[in-house]
Amino acid sequence: MNPQTLSSSTAVEQSATAALYDQFVLGNYARAAISIVRGCGSRVWDESGRSYLDYTSGIAVCALGHSHPRWVEAVQRQAAELVHVSNLFRTPNQGELARRLVQRAGPGRVFFCNSGAEANEGMIKLARLHGRKVSSGVEGRRYKIICARNAFHGRTFGGMSATPQEKIQGGFRPLVPGFAFAGLNDLEGFRALIDDETAAIFVETVQGEGGVHPCTTGFLQGLRQLCNEHQLLLMLDEVQCGVGRSGRFFAFEHHGVQPDAIGMAKGLGGGFPIGAIWVGKTSADLFTPGSHGTTFGGTPLACAAALAVLEVIEKEHLLEHVMATAPHLHAGLAKIQADFPDAVKNVRGLGFMAGIELAFEPPPFVAKLREGGLLCPAAGGNVVRFLPPLNTTRAEIDEALGILRSALSAR
Repeated sequence: MNPQTLSSSTAVEQSATAALYDQFVLGNYARAAISIVRGCGSRVWDESGRSYLDYTSGIAVCALGHSHPRWVEAVQRQAAELVHVSNLFRTPNQGELARRLVQRAGPGRVFFCNSGAEANEGMIKLARLHGRKVSSGVEGRRYKIICARNAFHGRTFGGMSATPQEKIQGGFRPLVPGFAFAGLNDLEGFRALIDDETAAIFVETVQGEGGVHPCTTGFLQGLRQLCNEHQLLLMLDEVQCGVGRSGRFFAFEHHGVQPDAIGMAKGLGGGFPIGAIWVGKTSADLFTPGSHGTTFGGTPLACAAALAVLEVIEKEHLLEHVMATAPHLHAGLAKIQADFPDAVKNVRGLGFMAGIELAFEPPPFVAKLREGGLLCPAAGGNVVRFLPPLNTTRAEIDEALGILRSALSAR
C-alpha cells in the first residue's frame, strides 16, 4: 500500500496528542516526538503523513507487520462472534491454540495469560511448586532460582527480582527473595550457585533488553545437564526471541535442548495481547485448580489472533524466510561495523533479532535514525536493536541498512 496523506482534520486532531500525553498519561516512558496513526506491512505513518520503516515492530510484537489481511480478518470475525467468557468455561480457540503450541514445544500443557511478564511470573510460581514436589511436599525448602546477569524478565515483583538491573529494581525494594545470578554463558558460574535450596534455572535464550546476547549451544546444553543432575527445572524466557524471530519457532531449537518450561508472548498475538507458558509433561500437573489464574488470559479473541499468526507463519513459510534472509541482514551490519569501527563496537544476534553496539549513548542516534525514516529501539549496553517483522523483505532490509549507514556518516 502506498503512503496516504492524512486529512487535514486528522492532522489537526493528532497535533494535540503530545499535549494530551503531557497532561493525562503517566511519564514512565521517554516517548519519541511523533504520534503513530497507521501501519501497513513493515511501515507506519505519523500524524503528518510521513512514513517510517518500522524495525521496532512494537518491540518484537508485530510478527506479521502491521494490518496483515489474514490477521485482520481473523480478529474481525472473532470479535463479531465471541470476545470473552472467562476461564470458567472452555472455548474452541484456546484448546486449538494449546494443541498447536504443544506440537511445537513437545508433550506438555499450556497456560494462557496476557503478557510476557505474566508468563514469567507464572514460571517463577512453577519453580516454587517444583521445589515443594522434590522436597517431598515440604514448602520453602527448595525455592531459589538462578538467573543470568543482564537479564530482563519483566516488571512485576517476581520479574523485577529476577532482573538484576538497578534501573528496573531501584525504588521498589525489598524484592522477592530467592534469586541468584551468574554471567550469561558462564556455565561454571551457574554450577557454583546450585545448592540444596535451588529449584530452577531461568534464562532468556537470547537476552533482548539487556543488549541482544544469545546463549551459546554449549551453555544451554550444560544447563540442561545441570538441571538433570540436581532435579532442577530449566525454564526459558522466549518472550522476545520466540515465535519465529530466530528463524526457528523457538530459539532454543537452534541448540538441541529441551526445556521444562517456556514463557512466550509478544509475537504470539501479532499485536493482540497474549502470553503463554508451556510446561513439560513431567511438571504439567503442578498447577491445580485455584493455584494460579487469570481473568483475561486466552480469550477467544486473543487466541484467534494467535492462531492467525501461526497460520500465516506456516502458509507464508516465514521461518524459512527468516533463515534465508537474516544472513543478508547480519552481513550488512558486519560491513557497516567494518566501515565505521570507531562508532560500531560490535554486532550480534540471531535471525531477525540483531543488536548494534555503539561507542556512544544510543538515544540521540535513535532520534537520527527516526529522522531518516527508520524506527529502532535501544537496549542495554549502548545497543540499538533491529527487530523487523518476520515478513520484511530483502529490499526493506537494504533500505534500513542504508539509513543506518547514512546516520553514521552524518555524525
